[in-house]
Amino acid sequence: MREAKLNLKRRQLGVGLLGLSALGACPAAWAQGFDEGIDYRVLRQAVATASADKIEVLEFFWYGCPHCKSFEGPLASWKASLAKDVVFRKVHVPFREETHQRLFYSLESMGIAEKLALKIFEAIHVERKPLLSIEDQKGFAKANGIDPARYEKAWMSFSVQSQMKRANALMQAYRIDGVPQLAVNGRYVTSPSMVGGNHQRALAVVDYLVNKERKAG
Repeated sequence: MREAKLNLKRRQLGVGLLGLSALGACPAAWAQGFDEGIDYRVLRQAVATASADKIEVLEFFWYGCPHCKSFEGPLASWKASLAKDVVFRKVHVPFREETHQRLFYSLESMGIAEKLALKIFEAIHVERKPLLSIEDQKGFAKANGIDPARYEKAWMSFSVQSQMKRANALMQAYRIDGVPQLAVNGRYVTSPSMVGGNHQRALAVVDYLVNKERKAG
């Protein structure tokens, strides 16, 4: 009976989303319509965050994921207006190719991961350059004004290896089985796929959960 009710609710939600899309509804219009188990899930056990004095939002992603590429633009716009009590971090998962994960954390250690994000997605998904080997990645680095030797040093570093291990532990703790997914303050997980593939609705769910955490103190 409970499953039947949930299925009915999902169908009603789908109809509602179509209507909202047709009307060009903004995220503010969805503020009252988010349900646990449908729009987001609650973790059985809270995960410790790295930001004790701020509400932490994580995006779990993979350079090789086309859905992550299409989500990058809306996510960048959302990040531009983050409140001061919210901190955002990307977590690259080791799906299929660990070398993409190492690419991200190498660039992050150099302080240029965000700057090159769109170029990497373009290289992989549009130019069909998979960037799976360190040599290919060094070539990409050189083409973008980065010293290949400096990049290789970061790629081989202990700190990058440690960041990869941390990312893998977070993926397990949040039970991430697909990307992109968004985690809020060690307690909640949502994703575009949970809300019918609607990027703006997924980000509105994040805002709703951030406010929920803010009110909880």
